[in-house]
Amino acid sequence: MISPVRRITALCVLGVLGASLTACGTPHASTRIVNATASPSAVSSSRPPTLAPGPAGLTPVFKHGLRTRTDKTVALTFDADMTADQGERAAAGERFDNPELIAALRQLEVPATVFMTGRWVEEYPIQARSIGRDPQFEVANHSYSHHAFTKNCYGLPTMEPGRMRADLERAYRVFRAAGVTDPMPYFRFPGGCYDSRALRQLSASGVTAVQWDVVSGDAFATDADDVVREVLDGVRPGSIVVMHCTRSAAPVTERAVRKIVPTLRARGFRFVKVSELVGATATTAATAATVS
Repeated sequence: MISPVRRITALCVLGVLGASLTACGTPHASTRIVNATASPSAVSSSRPPTLAPGPAGLTPVFKHGLRTRTDKTVALTFDADMTADQGERAAAGERFDNPELIAALRQLEVPATVFMTGRWVEEYPIQARSIGRDPQFEVANHSYSHHAFTKNCYGLPTMEPGRMRADLERAYRVFRAAGVTDPMPYFRFPGGCYDSRALRQLSASGVTAVQWDVVSGDAFATDADDVVREVLDGVRPGSIVVMHCTRSAAPVTERAVRKIVPTLRARGFRFVKVSELVGATATTAATAATVS
């Protein structure tokens, strides 16, 4: 069995050749940074929750939610990924979407966060709009080009620092042009690779960078049960699971989800979107700051 880490590595390497999978998030038109020292009432808002900036004003990074056993939440996230150079492959019939997976999530009534690249949205605007307008889901930003924001990121082409924010904002424009009117202020780095320079370049955008603490191993997996085991063994309260929404590179994800969901529910877990995890964390931080 290929390990999840090796699968992600292979996935990102193939991204250079046009077969990578990653996620996308989007800054909301009315997004504001939630100050972790603000009062709890200030955190509660109809606007999407974000985290306060990190040290020196850097973009905050969110890897998992609260580890509470009184409310066992878990967020399934799906990278709807397509790189800027994959148009010819899509035209030749390769499918970078997975409508059966989205249909399964709807049938199972599982809220989810879908990180889309701008190029994926250009290729599948109707699907992007359908997902973006469905209250069961939220759309987030995984860059436009899926070029790496650091050097030595699984062989991905490296983006120039001066282009990072422009690439993120280009994805937002593509989302809105496709009819995704309320993208979330969350961003997932291509390959999951970032450093302080990347966090500094994106700080003015107001996004929260969303990573994960559970690797599903669905990239290029051929046995759904392998994916199921990786997720079930790794999930803890507040976990963020990274999966993929691309048939060509993650063909067993739908089957895995149909097994993962009822098992986690039987264990007392409640499925939520990333925004709920972020909001709960921001509220707890604000409450703690007020008490202290």
